[in-house]
Order: sequence, then C-alpha cells, then structure tokens
Amino acid sequence: MPFKSAEEQMSILRRGVDQILSESELLGKLKRSVQNNQPLRIKLGIDPTAVDVHLGHTVPLRKLRQFQDLGHHIILIMGNYTALVGDPSGRDETRTRLSAEAVTENAATYLEQVAKVIDLSRCEVRENGDWFSRMTFTDVLELTSKITMMRLLERDDFNNRIKEQKAVYLHECLYPLMQGWDSVQVKADVELGGTDQLFNLHCGRDLQKDQGQEPQVAITMPILVGTDGQRRMGKSLGNYIGISESPNEMFGKLMSIADSLMQDYFELLTDIPSEEIADLLSLEAHPRDTKIRLSGTVVENYYGSELADTAKSEFERRFAQNKLPTDIPEKFFSYPSGEKIAIVPFLSKELGLASSGSEIRRLIQQGGVWVENPDNRLTDPHQEVSLCDGMLFGVGKRRVVRVRLNS
Repeated sequence: MPFKSAEEQMSILRRGVDQILSESELLGKLKRSVQNNQPLRIKLGIDPTAVDVHLGHTVPLRKLRQFQDLGHHIILIMGNYTALVGDPSGRDETRTRLSAEAVTENAATYLEQVAKVIDLSRCEVRENGDWFSRMTFTDVLELTSKITMMRLLERDDFNNRIKEQKAVYLHECLYPLMQGWDSVQVKADVELGGTDQLFNLHCGRDLQKDQGQEPQVAITMPILVGTDGQRRMGKSLGNYIGISESPNEMFGKLMSIADSLMQDYFELLTDIPSEEIADLLSLEAHPRDTKIRLSGTVVENYYGSELADTAKSEFERRFAQNKLPTDIPEKFFSYPSGEKIAIVPFLSKELGLASSGSEIRRLIQQGGVWVENPDNRLTDPHQEVSLCDGMLFGVGKRRVVRVRLNS
C-alpha cells in the first residue's frame, strides 16, 4: 500500500523525468490511491531483443522501483511478441526481425538481470504473447481500425524515413498498437518509457479510452547517452555498460565517460540527493573525485560496498599507477607453441575481448588493442600473431586475457 502522501510521492517521482502527461492526472490518481488504500498499477514493457541489460535500460527500471518502494503494484511486460516486430521508435531504418527462438533465448537472461533493480517477488510479470497469440485475424483487423495511417505518419521516425526515401514496412505500424493493447490488457494506471516512446504511450491512452478504461498517465524518461558521449547507450554501438559486467569493468567504464555526462548519470543512475549532486558538480570539486564517487555509487548498487571499494582500489592501482590488473583471467588452448593465428577471430570469438570481429577491427584501427604489454599496439587487423604460453592480449587496460597452451 502507498506509504506517503500524494504530494510527497510526486516530489520523489519527478526526479529524472522528462515529461509526465499529465501531472494533474498523476496527482489525482495518487490522491485516490492514498484515500482508497489501493495501489496504482504501474507498467513497463521490455522487449528482449538482446542478451544483456545495460545501464540505459535501468533508467525506466529504476523509476519502476521507485513506484514499487512507494507501495504501488508494478507490472513488467516481457514483450515476446512485440520483440518479433521490433520497436521503430527513434529508428532511421527498419529493425532486423528476430526469430521466436532468439527472443526466447534472450528473455531467459533478462529477468535474472532485471532482478538487480526491482524486487521480482513483488512484481507481476506478464508476456504479451499471452494475449496476442490468441488473436484471430479478425481481432487484428479490429485493432488496426483504431488508428489512421495519417496519425501513424505523424511520427517523426516514419516521417523522416519517408522524406529520405527509406522504407517503412507495414508490420512496424503495428508496434504502437501492440504496446497500447498491452496497457488495455493489464489495466495500467501509469506507463513508463523513454522519450522516444511518447507516441506508443499515447496509443495506450487512446485504446484504453476506446475500451472504457481510465487512460494511463504517460511518464517519459531521458535516453541515457553511452560512453562515447554522443549516441544513446547500446551494445551494437560498443558504448554500453552492462549491469552484469564485473565490478572492475563497470567502474572503469564509468570512469571513462565525459565530464559533461556526469549530471545525467548521477540523476538517472543513483539516489544521491540533488543538492549533494550540485555540490559534487560545483566548480570547487575535482572532476576525477566526482567521477570516482559516481562510479563507486553505481557499482555499489549492483555489487555492494565491499566490491565497489575493491573496484575503486583496483582502478587506482591499474590506471593511476599504470599497472595491469591483478586478476587477469586465463584461457587454455591446445595450440602448439608458435602457432600463428589470425588476430581478429581469435580475439573476438576465442578470447571474447569484443562482441564481434567488426568491433575488434575498429579497436585495432583506433590503437586500442595490444599484445604482451600495453605499449605494443596492433595496427593491422589482417596480421597474424605467433602464440606462446602466458601471452597477454588486451583491449585497453580493463579487458586483458592470458593465453595458456596445453601442448
């Protein structure tokens, strides 16, 4: 049950929010919730289109947790059917469609990672395949009759593609209706989403009105910029920080972000009071000390204070003193000593130092890949390297692997 007054809850919920549509509606719902001792139903949909959950995904998840801690009923929609379509929001081209098998495989790890942010024991988890799989073609026609093509083409992403003579496929037009129908099915009072989700959230409101339900309040959250300081965080862009990465890796990546991102990272990824954040970001504070506080706080959220302190010490030892990590993982191979290997597939597939060969090639061209010691940088993605037992391979100073030969 809600534990605070409606006004107190509004003060907490406004933090880190882009828009609340509308604040008066949300305040009214919260007042009624307190008066009737009836929690609101708060919805967030997640499409398992990839294996890893990163800090960008946690921005709406953390807001969901806020609602949960305030005593409301949270509903997590695992979009096993919407993922088959792919959300076109903010996209300048059609998403590659995933197979049902790929979606199922991704979903298997999602909840385990999401549990690091929200309390799943107090969460209603639904798959939207529960209702979409039962729809007949007549049902689909009925749903599509609820929106006009003119309304769909008001979307900036579709409009921009048409202007640039890029394709907009019919199945993409179904996505906002599907997301909106999820809200009808779970009778959502509030739905959370990124700023690029506003159109979809409005569709939910419209469909709820059409079905005689009170329309949900739409709360949009800022899109977290990745470690490159330019684009939204995403694994395919190589600028993400996964919440399942090791404490050392997470700490190091957070220390690498641009100073200009610290305000958003503090507001969206920590519970540090806004007044304290302002002091940390003041001209009197040293940016490096402020970033250490940020990095330690985020790591502590997922691993606890002891491992966060260890990650801080390791970072200072490794970077401030320009030393390699103390806990270098080892991988064993049956290659004979002196075996020549092609560097790109070896680093990406066998050592797992990058998610793909293209990422390794890019890192080599940027001077970020080394062999034996950080001063021995690789420059040619096509070169071969002769293996020897104990050989070190690294990407930057955080990702290092020692090769062991069993021969």
